[in-house]
Amino acid sequence: MTARGWRPEASSCRADLDDFAALYAKTPDATVVAGATDVGLWVTKRFRAIAPAIFIGGIAELKAIGEAKGVLSLGAGVSYSEARTALASRIPAFAALIDRIGGEQVRNMGTLGGNIANGSPIGDTAPALIALGATLVLRKGAKRRRMAIEDFFIAYGKQDRQKGEFVEAVDVPIPAAGTHVAFHKVSKRRDEDITSTLGAFAIAINGGKVTSARIAYGGMAATPKRAKAVEAALVGKPWTRATVEAAMAGYDKDFAPISDMRASAGYRMLAARNLLLRVFLETTSGKKPVTVKRREAA
Repeated sequence: MTARGWRPEASSCRADLDDFAALYAKTPDATVVAGATDVGLWVTKRFRAIAPAIFIGGIAELKAIGEAKGVLSLGAGVSYSEARTALASRIPAFAALIDRIGGEQVRNMGTLGGNIANGSPIGDTAPALIALGATLVLRKGAKRRRMAIEDFFIAYGKQDRQKGEFVEAVDVPIPAAGTHVAFHKVSKRRDEDITSTLGAFAIAINGGKVTSARIAYGGMAATPKRAKAVEAALVGKPWTRATVEAAMAGYDKDFAPISDMRASAGYRMLAARNLLLRVFLETTSGKKPVTVKRREAA
């Protein structure tokens, strides 16, 4: 014994992914806690009971990062900060988006898998991952299955995840050359604020024509969602302002946003349309967009 109580001897035991998978399959009603940037608020703001809880922040396998055949694989336990480091040279727009998520403390603790699994319609990473065509690896016990991330979100508060199943990793294809990738977040404050709407774009242009387009939004529906009518109006057309303005009619088919404390429905729709126009101007004006930052690098 010591003045502060019993001090256990050092142990070689460590958290293991297989053990977690087996435990969660047996106790599927447990609350899985990684960075606690969201779950912590359930307790402190909503006074919600989360027991039993399983803490997975120490599982090394969930923090794995790798790249093979043009696909970047990120474990679900990878923090925003760790993901930013991996993405900075491969998908710079994603790294810039991560800079807009919370403060540095939140980015150091919050995890990519937690942001996905919570299924929030205003989660910042989901629209970006949908636009990039990312794939989820889901696991229950020893069994794994894969699905396109856009299929994971079914309805508000509902995801295609079985009892005892968890997000193990996300595979992100690195965009091909000639694809313009842009992620634009709209919020009341630039830094450390919750999204009003977020547009994610991966648009390939060849010979002045749009050869492919994947566009997704957060804050525009009950789930993160693709703008398929807008995409269809762009593909095969010349990349001109006239094409972009004509495609904007598709937003009324794709989305029916609501009004809440963060933005009115009308503001969300107007902002979403204008984000597409912004992407067009980014690719055709020859000028780098002006971004006002809280602090500039020395």
